[in-house]
Amino acid sequence: MKAICENCANYVYDDDFECYCCNADLDEDEYGRFMTMQTESCPYFNFYDEYSVVRKQN
Repeated sequence: MKAICENCANYVYDDDFECYCCNADLDEDEYGRFMTMQTESCPYFNFYDEYSVVRKQN
């Protein structure tokens, strides 16, 4: 996949499962394609830029 999950804003830590999980709301078909890597890139990929807030303040 082109989009790396670790750089996505939807990739969050889940305290219940004690691991990182995708927080995107996927339907059953999308989840199946995602798990079998049959997609070119994730349509829910949102680049997490922790410095975007600082840029807005300047």
